[in-house]
Amino acid sequence: MHRYIPNTEAERKDMLATLGMQDMEELFADIPDKVRLRRPLKIPKSHSELELTAHMTALANNNLGARNYTCFLGAGAYDHYIPSVINHMLLRQEFFTAYTPYQPEISQGTLQAIFEFQTMICELTGLDVANASVYDGATALAEAAIMACNATRRNEIIVADSVHPENRAVLRTYSDTRDMVIKTVPHKRGQLDIELLQAAISMNTAAVVVQSPNFFGIAEDIRAAADTTHAVGALLITSVDPLSLGVLKSPGEQGADIAVGDGQALGVPLSYGGPYVGFMSATQKLLRHMPGRIVGATTDIEGNRAFVLTMQTREQHIRREKATSNICTNNALIALATAIYMTVMGKVGLKEVAEQCLSKSHYAYGELLKTGHFEPAFDHTFFKEFVVKSKVPLQDLNRKLLRHNILGGYDLGQDYPELKNHWFLAVTEKRTKAEIDNLVAKVVE
Repeated sequence: MHRYIPNTEAERKDMLATLGMQDMEELFADIPDKVRLRRPLKIPKSHSELELTAHMTALANNNLGARNYTCFLGAGAYDHYIPSVINHMLLRQEFFTAYTPYQPEISQGTLQAIFEFQTMICELTGLDVANASVYDGATALAEAAIMACNATRRNEIIVADSVHPENRAVLRTYSDTRDMVIKTVPHKRGQLDIELLQAAISMNTAAVVVQSPNFFGIAEDIRAAADTTHAVGALLITSVDPLSLGVLKSPGEQGADIAVGDGQALGVPLSYGGPYVGFMSATQKLLRHMPGRIVGATTDIEGNRAFVLTMQTREQHIRREKATSNICTNNALIALATAIYMTVMGKVGLKEVAEQCLSKSHYAYGELLKTGHFEPAFDHTFFKEFVVKSKVPLQDLNRKLLRHNILGGYDLGQDYPELKNHWFLAVTEKRTKAEIDNLVAKVVE
């Protein structure tokens, strides 16, 4: 008997007898003999559970990451603290309901989790409605661009080049199969150049895409971008770090029409790049253009609180060729993790995490400049990431730090040739003063 196929020989015979068969050969009789494998599989012999656990542990130990190193690498995925209560709650049976909540009567746990997630995203971003089930921050941004084109019946998207390069790449990929024109506006000393935006925007523009804090960690002037965008009847899409909203004004307060981002910073592990969860919120007037699912609260026939899929405008089984999106999965489990994080942290906790990121990153920035090995790159307010210009090759610097179990910063020259040797570091609330001081010490060795 196989450990994870717990059918006894007697049970196998009973099942075959029910089917009116004598043996397994009869069960597979319809499969032509010429395509059947007539030899044992070339796989290693089976292990006991103890042996298998030891083997898998040895393989896992070949992979080293943020748990083994002091991490100052960010650029879109961050080493934030994850409260232990998150994994505990994720394993509760109330959330082990149907993968996709099409049948509300058996999916109340999943539906409530999505509803709470949407509600907190609305509160965080200052906008009216939020959806669920976009893959990550990059697809959320691209889906928002399509949404803006559908809502305005225009086809031009203007994107600041201070938006994450990978997100811009996903946006370009989406545009290849749609009638979308993508225009990029250069940054000016690390921020969107509003004058260049004013020159580029037109009555054909569906939306302007701005990230704040942007890819350089700098807070953008969202209000100025909103005024310029709305002057031609276009929509403003902002991509945001949700933790930054503990100390910065919300997108809604600053005039944004759509806010998107990645929920990874909200209690989701790095996990070698995923799975993560994207979020999207918007003004009420854009409700029917939103992709994904929107869960609503109602009451059943007995007057009990219940949850239902209020809107699902995206999928082919509902809208077919008129679907607002081709994403047909459900990231509810990861959304649940972020909802638990936001719940247990609360407004005070989120603000404290944001303030720690802010103060620790500014401390690290100041200490690195004191070494004389770096120069300031930009002169703008930053949140938890910053850029310094290195006087030594960054490849050598990061390699040296790695030998001291430190994950150094990102080389911006990979994406911005004009910023060669510009070092991009992230300092989260997890980093201690001792770790920051150690980074500075190893840099000057």
